[in-house]
Amino acid sequence: MKRLSANPYLLLTLTALFWSGNMVVGRGLREAVPPISLAFWRWAIALVLVLPFALPKLREQWPTLRRHWRPMVVLGLLGVGGFNTLAYIALQYTTATNATLLNSCIPIATIALAFVLLGKRLTVLEAVGVLVSLAGVMAIVGRGDVHTLLAFSLNTGDLWMLGAVLVWGLYTVGLQWRPQGLDPMVMLFAFTVVGLAALVPVYGWEMASGRSTELNAASLLGILYVAIFPGFLGYVFYNAGVAAVGPSRGSLFIHLMPVFGTILAAVFLGERPQWYHFVGIALVFAGIFLTTRRRPA
Repeated sequence: MKRLSANPYLLLTLTALFWSGNMVVGRGLREAVPPISLAFWRWAIALVLVLPFALPKLREQWPTLRRHWRPMVVLGLLGVGGFNTLAYIALQYTTATNATLLNSCIPIATIALAFVLLGKRLTVLEAVGVLVSLAGVMAIVGRGDVHTLLAFSLNTGDLWMLGAVLVWGLYTVGLQWRPQGLDPMVMLFAFTVVGLAALVPVYGWEMASGRSTELNAASLLGILYVAIFPGFLGYVFYNAGVAAVGPSRGSLFIHLMPVFGTILAAVFLGERPQWYHFVGIALVFAGIFLTTRRRPA
């Protein structure tokens, strides 16, 4: 973990890989696992995973948590209780293509929010990098055809996804107000407790409405995946990466999700990459390079 922490860009890249799988699983389980149930069990299992790391330091850092409870509650509601719940609801109604395209707007939303709330401006090179990376996403999602993008229209699921995008942008910017010196595992523990507390009544409502989880090997493995990798490791890595490089640069790595989606589809589904996949991947990496390269002293 210490070696990984020395390279925040590696952490953010792994996060994008884990979250790409999260979208695939969320869409694949939409018939077997209701969205609130998937979000609830994802974070319930993640809480169990983080407990052994957080408990030894919890008593020592409790005064810090109590002193900064307001930003911790807001960040827990946004990052744990909000984003994935809204995304899983969105995947009930919209296609993976639409969800991926809208999810790729997160860096733009984050940059705009960072400017409004923090007064952070991009350099010309960083702005060019963001636009180049976004062009790569458009090439992949639009399959190299501008008419596909022009024909894009919003449905109910897309509106839910737009809500998720706004929530995640606020969470990413809000990490700037996290308590300094707070252990990452204690922070994730606190976020998860807050998020689960918000999900419990909604989860109870979903069960009372008659929606239940189909327990089989596929659903159990899917729930374990979203808990361990996107839930536990993804949030630890993302929080650490954003803390090191800032919200604008950190959120840009979400543009890697369509790239990883293409690779995962080729490996696990046998789908052959097309020319526009390679063009899009090249543009995404070029944009990230431009945005993250260090300016000369």
